[in-house]
Amino acid sequence: MVAGWRGCPCCGLSGRWASCDGFGPCCILWDVDGRSPFAIELPAALLDRARRREPAACEEVCRVFEAPVYSLALRMLGDVDTALDVLQETLVKVFTRLPSFRGEAPFWGWVRRIAVNECLMHLRSRGREDPAAEAAFDADLLEHEGPLPPVAAEASRLAEALARVPARTRAVLWLYHVEGYTHEEIGALFGQSASFSKSQLARGTRRLRELLCEEEIRHV
Repeated sequence: MVAGWRGCPCCGLSGRWASCDGFGPCCILWDVDGRSPFAIELPAALLDRARRREPAACEEVCRVFEAPVYSLALRMLGDVDTALDVLQETLVKVFTRLPSFRGEAPFWGWVRRIAVNECLMHLRSRGREDPAAEAAFDADLLEHEGPLPPVAAEASRLAEALARVPARTRAVLWLYHVEGYTHEEIGALFGQSASFSKSQLARGTRRLRELLCEEEIRHV
């Protein structure tokens, strides 16, 4: 773990990172404004200092991106320890590859791509967790892409439901709704077509709706 970090980068909980289960108000899937949490512009001067490995500059880069990287990994992979591994691996690669960053695209997008690739490597290492993940696209599923029930506004219930969705489907939900990836981009990340992303999004939305409706009934 990077020296000097304290508490959960998403929720600010003190103590060991594992004390955060990812259900804090900053960790919830739909608690976003349509802009990627990674979309933070850093001054070119700061990046130049980080390239020279100035400690204060490197610490600032870590501080800015530790929360979005950790949140992305936690939601895509569903495990605190694995999310911490991805966070560490991502930051190591960011600083290792920083001299090769040419600034042709936003720095935050470059960091995000590294983090997403790390998450996908962990997903692939798990093998095929759900046969439905490889199922052919079913156009009828698109009817389930509508809005979630009103209970979705209650963050804790949404987070609990999201945790019960298969990891690959959950990853597609996060990349599409929070990070703003297109179906074509998500399909390419998984080595699939855009139809794969559409199917996973529809299945995930339908499953979340079912789980949230069950919760709503139990609390009536």
